[in-house]
Amino acid sequence: MMKVTVVGAGNVGATCADVLAYREVANEIVLLDIKEGLAEGKSLDIWQKAPIDLYDSRTIGATNDYSKSANSDVVVITSGLPRKPGMSRDDLIGTNAGIVKSVTENIIKHSPKAIIIVVSNPLDVMTYQAHITSKLPRTRLMGMAGILDTARYRAFLAEALNISPKDIQAMLLGGHGDTMVPLPRYTTVAGIPVTELIDKDKLNAILERTKVGGGELVKLMGTSAWYAPGSAAAQMVEAIVKDQRRVFPVCMKLEGEYGIKDCYLGVPVVLGKNGIERVIELDLDKDEKALLESSRKAVREVMDVLEKLG
Repeated sequence: MMKVTVVGAGNVGATCADVLAYREVANEIVLLDIKEGLAEGKSLDIWQKAPIDLYDSRTIGATNDYSKSANSDVVVITSGLPRKPGMSRDDLIGTNAGIVKSVTENIIKHSPKAIIIVVSNPLDVMTYQAHITSKLPRTRLMGMAGILDTARYRAFLAEALNISPKDIQAMLLGGHGDTMVPLPRYTTVAGIPVTELIDKDKLNAILERTKVGGGELVKLMGTSAWYAPGSAAAQMVEAIVKDQRRVFPVCMKLEGEYGIKDCYLGVPVVLGKNGIERVIELDLDKDEKALLESSRKAVREVMDVLEKLG
């Protein structure tokens, strides 16, 4: 009997719960939120389409009642506020860090053996906050960003090449956002290096579009994305619950890998029943190393802001 809890019943959290139910990843999926009735309503809506989409996973909603999440195998944290007009980066970090800290404390109280996946923004530093609050081994606490970023990259490539996205494999490193490090050398189409199928200028344009992929959606909709982020988090949960040992880029605390210590960055790992089963170190060239170091500095600056806020 596998149990998954998603904290935050907003667009991303509800999408994640819906995908988990549809794929029958767990027997029970709990959706939690602080807004009265929101989690209950969305979980009931997801359950009522089970006879239509033919799945058995039971979805249960609760308002701020973490006892419902007890003994979860995996917990996904999507809680947090979006950045509002006039709000500084430091304000956003302070507000969301407080939310993530409180959520993490409640998770550990009721599900001390859970593996935690953080989706809240700013992603890298919120993963840091959850880690220092939970005191879990780094293999059991990670952030979701790399799967989303590579999905955007692959979708843009599929569009440009007029091919199925199913045949595109890609990898990237670093922080979530403008300083991410896409790796064209490790991008293939059915095993064919992507550099043989697209010219350099077009590929570079796609890489730059990927880096601001989230911002592009905010400009179009006036709010953050949710279908792709929710599905990406669900894919991580599925890899863990089903012990698939899939290779994904995830945000984690580095302890010497890539020559980096005490920083939370996206790197390729093997995901299985124990969480992060193994970290994969790629042989980076000089330019890739320089980009990764720039990304490390940017993430470290945001971590420093959190530390100064206490």
